[in-house]
Amino acid sequence: MNRFTTSWGTFELARFPQDPRDRLRAWDASDDYLLQHLAEAGAEPAGSVVVLGDRWGALATALAGLRPVQITDSFLTQRATLANLARNGIAPDAVELRSVLDPPPPRIDVLLVRVPKSLALLEDQLRRLAPGVHAGTVVVGTGMVTEIHTSTLKLFERILGPTRTSLARRKARLIFCAPDPATAPAPGDWPRRYPLPDDAGIVAGRTVTSHAGIFSAERLDIGTRLFLRHLPRHHGARRVVDLGCGNGVVGTAAALADPAAEVTFIDESFAAVASAEATFRENLGPERAAEFLVADGLSDAAPGSVDLVLNNPPFHSHQATTAATAHRMFRDSRRALRPGGELWVIGNRHLGYHVALRRLFGGCEVVASDPKFVILRAVKR
Repeated sequence: MNRFTTSWGTFELARFPQDPRDRLRAWDASDDYLLQHLAEAGAEPAGSVVVLGDRWGALATALAGLRPVQITDSFLTQRATLANLARNGIAPDAVELRSVLDPPPPRIDVLLVRVPKSLALLEDQLRRLAPGVHAGTVVVGTGMVTEIHTSTLKLFERILGPTRTSLARRKARLIFCAPDPATAPAPGDWPRRYPLPDDAGIVAGRTVTSHAGIFSAERLDIGTRLFLRHLPRHHGARRVVDLGCGNGVVGTAAALADPAAEVTFIDESFAAVASAEATFRENLGPERAAEFLVADGLSDAAPGSVDLVLNNPPFHSHQATTAATAHRMFRDSRRALRPGGELWVIGNRHLGYHVALRRLFGGCEVVASDPKFVILRAVKR
């Protein structure tokens, strides 16, 4: 936990789920720069305030007195925001939580944008929010200098109006946009669909649907391609979990390979779960049973309730490289698996997932590998 001092007060903040061993803060210099700018502007933001892309709820918590709308693609961000509000004695309804797929506010007087890693997600969200922006809307973006590029500024300018950037401060930068009512952005073209290649195993030639900002949104990545060619083939009623499902291609392949399996798709991204459901329904129809959960992985799953977990874990938390999320997925998978249940993991070879799996499961085996990726199988004893 760390103390974030702003013109609106000092707040105790933590990431979610909170881990005392995690030294990463719940805010950074770009959050601080944005709040300092608002304070130095001399007038408190008024009207309908929207905070887009807040990472761990730092902006929404600091500005809770303005009753902002927070828009995010992250379930963990929402959980972090609620936890940070409670931690600082702020009522949970002080911030209205919406996902990137929810209807945007009809009028936006202040739009604060924490620039996301995905340019596609930023473009999609600016297009969704543009109808609520008017000539008097105050639009300020923020990010670290490594996150703001010429393409970022061009997006703001093309969709909302004239845009400029600030000088850097502590490696952070601000974006100032003056909305122009004459700017009429074209409608967005997300979600998008693409066919899977011939070497994608049982799903070869089938169609994937992806919303903006999710992993492998426009083409099949090479790691998943390897995974699809080596998925386990079983027959009989059982529960399979596509953990960190993205667009759902792995879980869809598992369902096609085993008609009796009940597949659960889990991701902390609202857009990913919506993509997975669209992919699954297009390829297996409306009658096939499946579950689609926006959740913190398997943290809420009943012990011994799962037969097979298929996992392509992320190794980034926004801009930070970390194995913490993967290791938590492995721990939760072990708890959720029944005795004899299996966890199958695809990952870059250099990440060394075999070390964590051997410690948790007492061993693991290599199913397949290539120069970059390895597929590992661990069995709960």
